[in-house]
Amino acid sequence: MSFVQATPEFVAAAATDLARIGSTISSANTAALGPTSGVLAPGADEVSASIAALFDAHSQVYQALSAQAAAFHSQFVQLMNGGALQYAVTGRVSGLRVSPPRRRRER
Repeated sequence: MSFVQATPEFVAAAATDLARIGSTISSANTAALGPTSGVLAPGADEVSASIAALFDAHSQVYQALSAQAAAFHSQFVQLMNGGALQYAVTGRVSGLRVSPPRRRRER
């Protein structure tokens, strides 16, 4: 026996909230792109160049992982919206009255 209750409105609201969170994270990732990519070496020495390359590589990995996380997040939001729709359809269909089959008249 299941005691979980989910209404279509709550599932849809959760999907909307998740979409807003994803949008905020995407904006933060976009804002972080400029300052973290293409870091210039502070000096002309080998160590400065290596550190700048390290920061640039880290930025590229971070952006790639962020893109994967955003794709996963987008799919999850789509599934939540689909779930809300399915809950609504199921609720409406289960609320319909089913007529008993008619008997054939015998002649």
